[in-house]
Amino acid sequence: MSFIYLASQSPRRSQLLDQLGIRHELLLPSEDEDAEALEVHWRSEAPKTYVQRVTGLKLEAALQRLQQRQLPLAPVLCADTTVALGRTIFAKPQDAEDAKRMLRALSNRPHRVITAIALGWQDEIVQACSESWVTFAEMSDQEIDAYVESGEPMGKAGAYAVQGRAAAYIAHISGSYTGIMGLPLFETAQAMRRLGWSL
Repeated sequence: MSFIYLASQSPRRSQLLDQLGIRHELLLPSEDEDAEALEVHWRSEAPKTYVQRVTGLKLEAALQRLQQRQLPLAPVLCADTTVALGRTIFAKPQDAEDAKRMLRALSNRPHRVITAIALGWQDEIVQACSESWVTFAEMSDQEIDAYVESGEPMGKAGAYAVQGRAAAYIAHISGSYTGIMGLPLFETAQAMRRLGWSL
């Protein structure tokens, strides 16, 4: 195996694979695929269950995509990240006001960031999950407004990017920094070794 497919539009996940020296190619949905539909949250579904289920669905769709496009065979990696305050899931904000609502709720309170990965190769699927805790300092309305106006919260689970401007407000992290970014490298490396990849 000389490379893997990354079925994710996240540039951060691609950069993290580069950090491990893993050669990869993107395997993205076509315009007629409704990738967002896979991320629908079921009522009363626990955050960890949700993120693991969504990641499994993403891998299933990516493996079908690989077969339909008749591309060279290689392992396929998928991941999904969610932010949870208790059992409440904070997905990607729908608009600026939604982002502000999320950040007000997360301000000065610890919350979980859960990232699941799924790696498929031939008939084997390896799955793993990283769970970390993040605590924001108290953010004023003016600070929240300024952060949202930067545009960074859009498209990010929980309306923030730990590797971006939000770092100025993060008082404490416990767990995997790369997991909070969107791809836990320790778990990813373990999964790849299980499939026979030499790092």
